[in-house]
Amino acid sequence: MARSGIYKSEVLRARDNLLAQGRNPSIDAIRAELGNTGSKTTIHRYLKELEEEEGAGSGAKIAVSEAIQELVGRLAARLHEEADERIAAMAAESATQLAQCREQLAQIAAEAQGGQQQLQQVNQALAAEQQAHAAARQALQAAQLRDGQQQQQIIGLQERLAENQAHRASLEEKHQHAREALEHYRQSVKEQRDQEQRRHEQQVQQLQAELRTLGQTLIVKQDELTRLYQDGARTGAELLAASRALRQQEQEQARQAQTMAGLQARIVEQERLLAVLNERLEQAISSREEVWQLLQQASAAPVATVNNEPAPDMAADSEATADADEAAAPPGRT
Repeated sequence: MARSGIYKSEVLRARDNLLAQGRNPSIDAIRAELGNTGSKTTIHRYLKELEEEEGAGSGAKIAVSEAIQELVGRLAARLHEEADERIAAMAAESATQLAQCREQLAQIAAEAQGGQQQLQQVNQALAAEQQAHAAARQALQAAQLRDGQQQQQIIGLQERLAENQAHRASLEEKHQHAREALEHYRQSVKEQRDQEQRRHEQQVQQLQAELRTLGQTLIVKQDELTRLYQDGARTGAELLAASRALRQQEQEQARQAQTMAGLQARIVEQERLLAVLNERLEQAISSREEVWQLLQQASAAPVATVNNEPAPDMAADSEATADADEAAAPPGRT
């Protein structure tokens, strides 16, 4: 709903705004600027009074010039503020991205260093296991050598036992022959035969005792050989596990190296983007200086109005302002 009345100061302000916008301050335009408020007769009366107060045209020139200068000042200040805000935002974003990349690179370097230490520890453990395996192999070879010697001793004892058995058979055969041939010497030879029999039995008992001792020794050596074989198998399994762990560490180190290379590539890309942003920043600063020069030139140009007609250079000033806005626009926008 329109107001019931308007003031001369409102008409003056509306007329100055229209002149600053390069528009004709007609009665209809001023009424529209006031929000379709006030009668045309009142607006016409106020305009005539203002013209009479301001003079035949010199006052209008001064008011229009001041309005343009004020508009130019506000526009320049706004351009400076927007440019500073965009520059600060771009610089802060670039600094944040660069700090994140550096932090990730430091973390990956620390993980790589920890992987190197673990790899050294695994290598040391592997060397110790290899030494233990070599010692176990030497002990196994010594045990095998001793077992061979024991086998040879057993074979020798078995040969001696066979010889004794053959000798016993021969003695029995001779004894039988002697008994058949020399029956009348049975009593005299019986004592001798008994003696020989007892001696032979003692020898047989000694040989059997030696065989039992050698059998027990052989069992003990076989047990030792079995334990050595088990130790060798366990050592081989431990060496296989250590080798697998070493391969896993090498694969992990290769993946970390790939990750580090990717981060370095990202840092290079961020630095390239920062260079592009710096270049755009320089372009924006250059464009701002050009706009400032154009605005200064526009504020220095004379402006005049006669009989409520627009000044002849107002359209040119409006085009210069539009060109300055396009030059101040950021790259990539139209």
